[in-house]
Amino acid sequence: MAAHKSLLVSLGSKAALLLLLIAVAVQSQMANGQSCSAQLSNLNVCGPFVVPGATSTTPTADCCAALQSVDHDCLCNTVRIAARLPSQCNLPAVACAN
Repeated sequence: MAAHKSLLVSLGSKAALLLLLIAVAVQSQMANGQSCSAQLSNLNVCGPFVVPGATSTTPTADCCAALQSVDHDCLCNTVRIAARLPSQCNLPAVACAN
């Protein structure tokens, strides 16, 4: 039971961190251009496939289309911003398995 609770807390923390990273990235991108922000916002349709505990692992056509419409630089800059956040908040780096 304790292990199950620990897993749920860990998954919940990861989901919260993901949402925080996306929000910060979107806000940062607003300064660089509304286009990237809008592109990232369109990825909301992919949420059911990336949050912990998702029951469906196959993205919909809408999700794939939204992902395809995101500019490569926009997506890469968002990931870079997200990767820098922990160190800027004096937290250990996020290490992801696989």
